[in-house]
Parts: sequence; C-alpha cells; structure tokens
Amino acid sequence: MSHFHYQDGELCAEGVPVSRIAAEVGTPFYCYSTAKLSDNYRNFESALGGLNARLYFSLKANSNQAVIKTLASLGAGADVVSVGEMYRALKAGIPAGDIVFAGVGKTRAEMAEALKAGIYQFNVESQGELRALNEVALMLGKRAPVALRINPDVDAKTHAKIATGKSENKFGIDIDHAPAIYAEAAGLPGIDVKGLACHIGSQLTDITPFKHAFRKMSDLVKALRGKGLTVERVDLGGGVGITYREEQTISFADYTTAVAENFGNMGLKLEAEPGRAIVGNSGILVSRVINVKEGVSRSFVIVDAAMNDLIRPTLYDAYHQILPVRQPADDAPVVRVDVVGPICETGDQFAEQRPLPPLGTDDLIAFGEAGAYGAVMSSTYNTRPLVPEVLVKGDKFEVVRPRQTYDAIIGQDILPSWL
Repeated sequence: MSHFHYQDGELCAEGVPVSRIAAEVGTPFYCYSTAKLSDNYRNFESALGGLNARLYFSLKANSNQAVIKTLASLGAGADVVSVGEMYRALKAGIPAGDIVFAGVGKTRAEMAEALKAGIYQFNVESQGELRALNEVALMLGKRAPVALRINPDVDAKTHAKIATGKSENKFGIDIDHAPAIYAEAAGLPGIDVKGLACHIGSQLTDITPFKHAFRKMSDLVKALRGKGLTVERVDLGGGVGITYREEQTISFADYTTAVAENFGNMGLKLEAEPGRAIVGNSGILVSRVINVKEGVSRSFVIVDAAMNDLIRPTLYDAYHQILPVRQPADDAPVVRVDVVGPICETGDQFAEQRPLPPLGTDDLIAFGEAGAYGAVMSSTYNTRPLVPEVLVKGDKFEVVRPRQTYDAIIGQDILPSWL
C-alpha cells in the first residue's frame, strides 16, 4: 500500500487525506490511486518488454470507467467475459481491435455483438462453442478470430473457487483433445483460428504452476505446428497474485522469465490478462465505526461497510488489512476484535479476532488491497445503496461513481397492473 501511507498522523491516498474524502463523500467508499494503477501497469509491461507481448486488462477485477480509461491511456487492451464488459471497454476508449472475449458461456447473441464490433479475439472454451461461433459468423458474413482455451490439468494451488486449470473445472478444452479440435477449427469457414489460450486460476503466489502450464502449452504449440497447423499467438491468461497479508508472491520478473523460457524463441504473439495484479493494491475501502459492542466472549467493531460492499471475506474467507485512518501511537495497546458489518447475516464479517488498536464510534478504518473484486462484486442486498468510488491523482480526487440513491434502487421495481 505504498501509495496509501501515513502522513502527519493520518492515512493518505497519494497526497489526499482519507478523512477529507470521507467528510465530502461520506462512508463507506472505495478509493483508487492513479499512481499505483499506473505503476503496476508500467512495471508489468516493462517486465515483458523483451517479448512480443501485449497486456489486456481483465475487466472482471474492476470495471469502473475511470479505471479502464486510466489503463487505456497507458496502452492496455481489455479482457472481457460478457458483452456488457465489452461495452464498458469500448465506452472507456479501448478499440474493439484490442478486446479479447473470454468466458465459458457466451451466448449466440453475445457472439454476434462481438463479431459486429470487430473484436481482436474470441477465447473459445469448448467444441460446442466453436461450432456455434462458426454458425453465427457465417450468418453475419464474417470470420471469427479464435484462440482455443486449453485446460492443461495443472493445480494452481490457489483457493478452490478461483482455480480454473484442473480437469474437473468447467473451463477450457481438455489438452488431450486439443489437437483434434484445433484441426477442426482450422477447417471451419467461419473461424480464423489464431492460436491458444490458457488461464489456470487467480491469486497465484507460486511460480511453479505457471511453469508447468506454460511447458504444456509450449509442447502443444510444437505438436500443432508439427501437424502443419498454424499457431500465431498464445494467450497466457492472468493469475499473478498480490500480497494481502505477509505471503510471498510472484514478481513480474519471475513471471516473465517463466514465459521467456517456454515461449521466447517460438515467434509467437503473446497476450497476458492481468487484473488483480494491476488493481488489487491500487484501492482501499474506507468505512466508519458505528459502534463497538462488548459481547460475552469477544468485542465486535460494527462498521458501516458490509458484505454487500466487499464480499471477499465472506465468499473466500479472504484476508484484508485493516488500517485505522488516524495513525495509532507506536505504543498503542492492541486488542483482538471481530470487525463486522450491519447486515443481518452472521457471515457479514470482515475479520475475526483481528489484533487492532482500540477503535471507537465514528473512527475511520480502511480495508487494504480492495481494488480488485471489491466494488465490481458489490450488490444492493438489504437495500443498501452501491457505495461511491473515488479516484485520486496527486493532491486531488473526484467521485467516479456516485453513491446510489434509494429511489434508484426501489425505482427498478415495477408494480403489476392489479396492484
């Protein structure tokens, strides 16, 4: 959280005191750092600089228009998994020719929209999808640029709900079946098969699974070329993890070394689809303490953010740093507390028995590393409005998504004629 730091006793986002944003915007809110977004992107791009590689930002991690626009201005393409995300990328200024459409469940309508837009590539995940895309393309008088997503049967050693590269996962084409399906793709009149794709999971902190997957993919490229099939490009997916606690993770340099060792001399165009690695530590969620409740066996710090705002702790048992906005003294006592939200669910919990300095009513706290899979996964459960998102640049900030109103939530409902 180097761009979120204490200055004069207060947590700041770049040059802006977090309490100043809270006073103007209210809590809870998400706050993103332009400098951190830019640094992460440039560092990843620079690490891959010796290879013929392009970064396609994974919108599922954070699809705020201001975030996408910031990365687009740095040269990012977009990795999308729905037509809605494609529209977001286009609206933020990413050309259709810089968009990769992934995802296991593309509908024919989505295929048609993406073909009409002229996207760079479809990552096709099954033989059935390949044949459906061929039919849609022919109906539109087009050829669909395709990379076959391969399931290499590699254990990513990450959380089970975000692992995607094992044979029992729903994603991709089994690697043993890939040669036959690739040959079929090469013969379909509505398909322009360009290469292969692979994504084994998210939040990887060990380089070994990447090495195993890349070796299998490299061998597959050689096998396909040995059969006289053209393979121009390989999409490496995403998955590079970040530090949420104290875990060691993968450096961009180590990742690049693994890529170069397996693909560096093959004359391929390479694609990477980072999401969390770019935005994860570029954002925080700021919340205010409502009350501190002393229970029989433990203390509960009840805050105004909830699991509908940041669901990762509930969904994945994920850990997020919790920082008091007012810097505690070096000798401040530490107490163990449960940090919980106001939703009527026991699962609405951010931390259990977390050691923190004493907190009181109206104190501000920040949940760290909340830039990825935070706001983008939020909901209006309990009729709680979606919270604002704020982008900071230097000593200024702007609201890049306003707080939703109750009228906007309730106004989505339509009463039937008999009521």
